[in-house]
This record gives sequence, C-alpha cells and structure tokens, in this order.
Amino acid sequence: MSRVFFAFSCWLLGGMLVQAAEPTSLFDGKTFKNWEGDEKTFRIEDGAIVGGQLKEKIPHNVFLASTKEYKNFELRLKFKVIGDDKANAGIQFRSRRIPNHHEMIGYQADLGNGYWGALYDESRRKKLLAGQDKQDEVLKVLKKGEWNDYRIRAEGKHIQLWINGVQSVDYTEPDDAIEQNGFIALQIHSGNPTEAWYKDIVIEELP
Repeated sequence: MSRVFFAFSCWLLGGMLVQAAEPTSLFDGKTFKNWEGDEKTFRIEDGAIVGGQLKEKIPHNVFLASTKEYKNFELRLKFKVIGDDKANAGIQFRSRRIPNHHEMIGYQADLGNGYWGALYDESRRKKLLAGQDKQDEVLKVLKKGEWNDYRIRAEGKHIQLWINGVQSVDYTEPDDAIEQNGFIALQIHSGNPTEAWYKDIVIEELP
C-alpha cells in the first residue's frame, strides 16, 4: 500500500467517524455531572434541572454552565418557564463567565414574553440579534408553563433556533471578532419569582 493511498484512507475514515458521532446526553437526570455553578439557585427535581424559585425575587442572573466547550453543534432540550408575564430565562452557548462576576458573555437562545426563541447577545452587544419578528409564529405553538422543545444549531457563523419545530432564528454572524467557541449554560433571569425547568439535554457535535 502506498503512503499516499494510506494517508488518503486514514483521512477518509477519520471524516466518516466525525460525521457518524452520536448525540451525547449532557444531563443524567440525577446529578450535576458535566455542569458547574450555583447549586443553591439551581436544583434537580423530577429529572430536570430547575433554576430559581417562586417564593422570592431573583436578585441577579444566575447560570449553570457546562464543563466542556463547544463550537459547532446541534443542541436539543426541553424547557418550561413558570412565573408571571415578566418571567425570563434562556440557554447560553458559545459563552464564557465574566471573571469575578455573576454574568456570562455570549449568545443566548432566549425565553420569555417578547423574547421566545429570539437570539440575544448577553453582556456583549446587549441586544437582540434576531427573532423579534417571529414572536407571533412561536406563540402559536408555545405551551406556556408546560414542556416545550428547543433546538439550537450553531455551525460556523450560521445560527438557527427552533421552538416546537417552528424556526424563530436564521442568523449569520457578520462580525469576525465575535468568538465562535465556548460553554453552554442554563440561565435564570433576575426579577420576579420564576422557575426555569430544563431536561432531556442532548448535544450532537458537528464537524
């Protein structure tokens, strides 16, 4: 076997293995394995990760973050948000903790009235990047206070979001300076008493 043919065979096999990667569960339903953060604000209940509580106001944003960084991936999970009309939460991705601060910086797949399925830039540009125009469509399929599906796909600069099968965001990052790698995190937003529930968290890493 020639060296060239052998090298080509290894490259082809490697590519096939990468594309055949199986989805991985990030939450075992019982422990905080694969996660780090404030385990007083976040707890595990009925096979779900729960952030916040319904007795007192949430003093500031709190994040439970993955222990591994991800770049290109498709993330699927179930969520429900319990609280009043101001209840808010979200899923960070390609994000990092700000040193000596409770905040994280990076993309957020948002949750809450006026923000369902929108893409927000947390602690960086501090603005909605996409999804504002899809609120009516998402509300048609959203089950408030019940379990819903979130699908987050990040591939290069291309970011897509879906809630219950309805696409809310199809965004391409125009700024070359924005980092396209980082941690995933579950957020409970500051404000009125709120609970954000997350479960069945599965990620598939993309080439």
